[in-house]
Amino acid sequence: MTDLSIVSETALITLKARAVETVKEEPLISDPLSIRLIESLQSFELSEDQHRILERKPPRSLSSYIALRARKYDAYAIAFLRDHPDGLVISLGAGLDTRYWRISAGADKYLELDLPEVVSLKNDLLGDRLEYELIPGSVLEKEWMERLAAKQKETILFLAEGLLMYLPEKEVVQLFQRLASSFANSQMVFEVVHRKYTRGFRKKMVESKMKRRGGTEAGTSYSYGITAGKDIQAYADNLKVLEEWSYLEDPDVRPKSLRFLRHFKSFARTQWTIQAEIK
Repeated sequence: MTDLSIVSETALITLKARAVETVKEEPLISDPLSIRLIESLQSFELSEDQHRILERKPPRSLSSYIALRARKYDAYAIAFLRDHPDGLVISLGAGLDTRYWRISAGADKYLELDLPEVVSLKNDLLGDRLEYELIPGSVLEKEWMERLAAKQKETILFLAEGLLMYLPEKEVVQLFQRLASSFANSQMVFEVVHRKYTRGFRKKMVESKMKRRGGTEAGTSYSYGITAGKDIQAYADNLKVLEEWSYLEDPDVRPKSLRFLRHFKSFARTQWTIQAEIK
């Protein structure tokens, strides 16, 4: 049986959401490869719960959110490679993402890192279609960073989409500090949650919502959060926030009534994305 942890199960949710959006009449994202991967996964020996995730249709608001987030991260990657022809994009905790094909990056311009069981599953699913390097390991380990530094030490875009909130706070801070000290003239684009959703009754609310909407208990693992984007600038002297983005700000947010909430920080800064510079 394919051994995916509870947190790694979120890769199935995001894959399913992109596939659902792709076949809509007015899709928020075009990702035909996600549909083929869903079809292929039907024959894999996954757990009953994991097959259930693949079979269920995610709520409209969830699939919209995941599609808009993926589209935004695609845009960050495309802009980075356009502005830095010698640049490199590395997706941390990439899961079953298909960004490489959506942004048409060259194989020497793109890398992915994820846990060994996820990398193994992706290799089995995609086989010869995989042109770029997949690094098996935890984002919290030092080895992958040393391996990357041997390849390129500057002009790297680190993407962490739906990852950091599942990691221990102390280790996330250390991750930022290692990246800041090792890779100059680079950027980071990462998703965060507000600290209040990592503890107490709000943490339980997240757990319940994740289980109800996505069919997973991954919400129980929320550990890292911040109160404001500028918090990360305290981790290292050469870290600077460039932009903050919430899917509520996207003109294509669905249902469209949600866009009104962008005016309220308590909603717009519940779970959002930060683009930061490593100077």
